[in-house]
Amino acid sequence: MRFGLFGTGPWAHLAHAPALAQHPDVELVGVWGRNPDKAAAVTKEFGGRPYAEIDELIADVDAVAIALPPDVQAPIALRAAKAGRHLLLDKPVAFTAAEADEIAAAVTERDLASVVFFTRRLMPPVADFLTVAAETGGWREARVDHLGSIFIDDNPFGASPWRKESGGLWDVGPHAVAVLLPVLGPVAEVAAMAGPHDMTHLLLRHTGGAISTLTLSVDAAPAAAREETVFAGEAGVRPVPDAEWLPTEALARAIDQLLAAAGGGEKSGLDVRFGAEVTAILEAAQEAATTGRTVAIRSATAAG
Repeated sequence: MRFGLFGTGPWAHLAHAPALAQHPDVELVGVWGRNPDKAAAVTKEFGGRPYAEIDELIADVDAVAIALPPDVQAPIALRAAKAGRHLLLDKPVAFTAAEADEIAAAVTERDLASVVFFTRRLMPPVADFLTVAAETGGWREARVDHLGSIFIDDNPFGASPWRKESGGLWDVGPHAVAVLLPVLGPVAEVAAMAGPHDMTHLLLRHTGGAISTLTLSVDAAPAAAREETVFAGEAGVRPVPDAEWLPTEALARAIDQLLAAAGGGEKSGLDVRFGAEVTAILEAAQEAATTGRTVAIRSATAAG
């Protein structure tokens, strides 16, 4: 499958470009970036050629992989979907549920394949645990602590303006929510409170009755940084296992899922529809933290 890569930042270098270049069933046709010099540098290292125009690259490929901030990714993804291209997107899909829903609708209308790169969900120890936990059932609660410190020690992600502005809710929040949904089910309503240094505390009521609590930050005190997810219920207390952080291998699995779906196989459980569901929860959380009100999720309300 012929891919075009959109994005030239740290995540494109760490995951997208090497995963696409190394995959035996992928041809990396070209790269577009907001900085043409960086696009040329990526192609020099990983192959393909730099493109100056977004639509030109879309026209030359079967699928697009996007490693850009959510507000830049969303309109490119929509243009690509409307042109009939399969989508390999980063998280979050967009900053608004309306934008994410529009992309999902374009994918559905054209019967396209899509995968959103929720890194942890693609790591075998985590994926296997969630499958078993969903089959076990009986969970009444969950807790997620996902706190990092990206603004120290020359962390490449600390230079990202959108992460600095949007914080842990939109950066690590998608990963946290994506782990909860396959086990506890859809979210009906969200309460939230903002703390110091971008910290956000969420309380989610799932449609099945379970409650999950999340603490999210990318600007935590280094000594307080941690990542842990725990489910509790009739089967006891079960922590999600640790998994080695291997983004290139995780993205290779995402590519495999996209290729399988594009070939008529099973659609990925991490498709853009799932990505839109996560976006709706995060948008509701932002509203809840800002207003102090509990916010209902539109999709859950409609379903009910």
